[in-house]
Amino acid sequence: MTSSSASSRKALSKIACNRLQKELTEWQLSPPSSFKHKVTDNLQRWVIEANGAAGTLYANETYQLQVDFPEHYPMEAPQVIFAPPAPLHPHIYSNGHICLDILYDSWSPAMTVSSICISILSMLSSATVKQRPADNDRYVKNCRSGRSPKETRWWFHDDKV
Repeated sequence: MTSSSASSRKALSKIACNRLQKELTEWQLSPPSSFKHKVTDNLQRWVIEANGAAGTLYANETYQLQVDFPEHYPMEAPQVIFAPPAPLHPHIYSNGHICLDILYDSWSPAMTVSSICISILSMLSSATVKQRPADNDRYVKNCRSGRSPKETRWWFHDDKV
């Protein structure tokens, strides 16, 4: 969620709290490679440090992901964005929004924060060029009012960059 809508979001359900506590415990025991959870007292918003994989365009680069969990997680996907500055990538907009189907249409309650992170690392690692999406300026301009990426009607048309 954007900072303007963060205060208006609903509290997590008991199911969501239990699931997130379980995921956090599993993360602490076995975090996904290249990621570090930044500890806060807010279970509903996770801040995750992402390090580019060795041998890729993003090697030795560090970015921050912000993961906001909805009231009915895991039945509903979390909102995942890159905090500024977002990496230059054909599927990542300059406002941090990520065009990745598992965050929207292909979400499954079986997915976890760890699996999301691995998918994002895979997306970054497969890039052959560092550039913004062709429609970056138009998209970001249309999102200025604090629109969530979950409100976007994404068109998932390519999986090669």
